[in-house]
Amino acid sequence: MTVRETLARELTAARDRTLRLVDFDDAELGRQYHPLMSPLVWDLAHIGQQEELWLLRGGNPDRPGMLSPDVERLYDAFVHPRARRADLPLLPPTDARAYCRTVRNQALDTLDALPDEDRGFNFGLVISHENQHDETMLQALNLRAGPPLLDRGTPLPAGRPGVAGTSVLVPGGEFVLGVDAVTEPHSLDNERPAHVVDIPAFRIGRVPVTNGEWQQFVDDGGYHQPRWWSQAGWAHRMQASLLAPQFWNPDGTRTRFGHVEAIAADEPVQHVTYFEAEAYAAWAGARLPTEMEWEKACVWDPAVGARRRYPWGSSAPTAQLANLGGDARRPAPVGAYPAGASAYGAEQLLGDVWEWTSSPLRPWPGFTPMIYERYSQPFFDGDYRVLRGGSWAVAPNILRPSFRNWDHPIRRQIFSGVRLAWDA
Repeated sequence: MTVRETLARELTAARDRTLRLVDFDDAELGRQYHPLMSPLVWDLAHIGQQEELWLLRGGNPDRPGMLSPDVERLYDAFVHPRARRADLPLLPPTDARAYCRTVRNQALDTLDALPDEDRGFNFGLVISHENQHDETMLQALNLRAGPPLLDRGTPLPAGRPGVAGTSVLVPGGEFVLGVDAVTEPHSLDNERPAHVVDIPAFRIGRVPVTNGEWQQFVDDGGYHQPRWWSQAGWAHRMQASLLAPQFWNPDGTRTRFGHVEAIAADEPVQHVTYFEAEAYAAWAGARLPTEMEWEKACVWDPAVGARRRYPWGSSAPTAQLANLGGDARRPAPVGAYPAGASAYGAEQLLGDVWEWTSSPLRPWPGFTPMIYERYSQPFFDGDYRVLRGGSWAVAPNILRPSFRNWDHPIRRQIFSGVRLAWDA
């Protein structure tokens, strides 16, 4: 399959997924489920607006577009915070769909003219951007109150007993952190450039922390003992009245996309803040991994002294290797993917839950911004913490072990979980 054919297929797959997530009536699409999330119709038109900007206007906002400047400005995420977007004069859903369709038809014409040697970075950026917004829309739908709009999800493989709470050793030494355009042509600016770093030996959890393990923290009074929390973490825990992961109910159930159900003890815990993750790690006699440690445990193959493209090797993700793509609507039980283990034996590093690391978001040495200059740079000096590994909601074709997500340490509407680490 040629580069153009692959990009066309991935553009179509992302759009099909988007349209499924907005297949509701106009009133539903205009609702704001939570101040942290946009109305779904904003995400829809924003996806088209950014596609037009990067693929049809060469990333130049001064070039005239299909929307008037006043309308286009409605979809600038840096101008309009999410909490205020429901009050904007947004395009109605019918117009937003038509706009996205027109942009896509012209984008495909542009793709047809792509030179054979062009790896299509801008197209890869558009595919990644749309899929990232699809995950954001899933977060919004999970926050929605009322009868479910989505089903419970597709079946997942069974887990294995005995893996929760275990760890693997990652010996000290150098490895290659990050990637370059040659090996990962669609990697984003904050993943580059590849460079050698030296990491002391450490241990890392074989699998993420489970709901059952987290319940022990709750039962032991972990949310009521400031000794486990950082000063900022305890202040937030008190201000937000945190007592358990988000969507856990007092009767021992959880609510997931409007469905009330039992909490599966062997699933990775999700919807926890960085501060909660940090406190749990302290309670467990551990710590959170740095993102450098996480990436080494994920991709480095000490037998050959080189990176693997994925934890398990070079083959693309499949349903037998990782829980990705969004159809499951939840994490898989721990131990469900032994074939997806890294060279060190760590499992479920890609998919299931985004894993908090202790690292603030900083550029790698030699950082150069890409066409979307505001993707990374505005966030380097904030209080953000990096999350690694993707979640069950991430499209498999956009996820790389080098992919860096980030958020404020108080956020937990994201599909976030925890993997522990220890000094060796």
